[in-house]
Amino acid sequence: MLSVGIGGGGDVVGALATADLAREAGLGAAVGGVTWERRVIDPVPGPRRLDDVEGLAERLGSWAGLAGPETRGPGPFSFAESHMARFLDEPVAVIDPHGGPAGAAEGLEQAAARLGCDAVALVDVGGDVLGHGDEPGLASPLCDAILLAASRHLRLPCVGVVFGPGCDGELTAAEVSARIAEVAAAGGLLGAWGLTPREVDRLEAAVAEVPTEASAQALRCARGELGPGTIRGGRRSVELSPLGAVAFYFEPEAALRSAARLAAAVSDTGSLEEAEAVLAARGVRSELAFERAIATGERG
Repeated sequence: MLSVGIGGGGDVVGALATADLAREAGLGAAVGGVTWERRVIDPVPGPRRLDDVEGLAERLGSWAGLAGPETRGPGPFSFAESHMARFLDEPVAVIDPHGGPAGAAEGLEQAAARLGCDAVALVDVGGDVLGHGDEPGLASPLCDAILLAASRHLRLPCVGVVFGPGCDGELTAAEVSARIAEVAAAGGLLGAWGLTPREVDRLEAAVAEVPTEASAQALRCARGELGPGTIRGGRRSVELSPLGAVAFYFEPEAALRSAARLAAAVSDTGSLEEAEAVLAARGVRSELAFERAIATGERG
């Protein structure tokens, strides 16, 4: 099982939880993420192209590579996947989303083959991957949409995962619950798994090495914290509850037919920019648009 954090940054920590679950079931597992860091890590808008990434452990093709502890982006900065590679002492896959859903699927297949995996888990921390597009808190729909849409191009078995519902401060816990219910009504809910004390210890050790806020909120939930919290320097609110300590597993095609309207909308696009244009035409402001606005000094 290749378990990939699809939203960039610290989503790779949420992906580790599913990889560990697969290992506990006696399966082989590896971890991956995408080449898009949060703005506090990489101030240049958008994800990095593989051609701009230094110190890859191995280049696998146009849209995928393996990160090691010394893998860097221009600037330089370390990817979350680089820190994860150091923590695990093994290569971590990185996917470049510039090729759109089909390119991402190609990269996922190449990484899975290289790491000896015969299935893919697409892991989103928070649950905004299931967003309709009109949720008030939605802030980073583009990368999630491209990677979930890649499931329609994959030639491998694939499962979608929401880790830590509401923990990214975008969709509320109630909104994520409603979206998961939509997927269930479409016949796509495969099951749920709660963080165990042993896995919380494991992920807390990872969080000490991998910068992340959203994934860390799921651990706070698992430790029994309850009530309002904030991330992103107080700009995002998170409601801490036992729900945040649960991962929900779903069938991607059922999600694309139901709740995941943005992923369905970009499924046939040929590039990151084309997918961004589709979201913009629907009135959805993506993380790419936000980062570009900040970079050019736009206000509001």
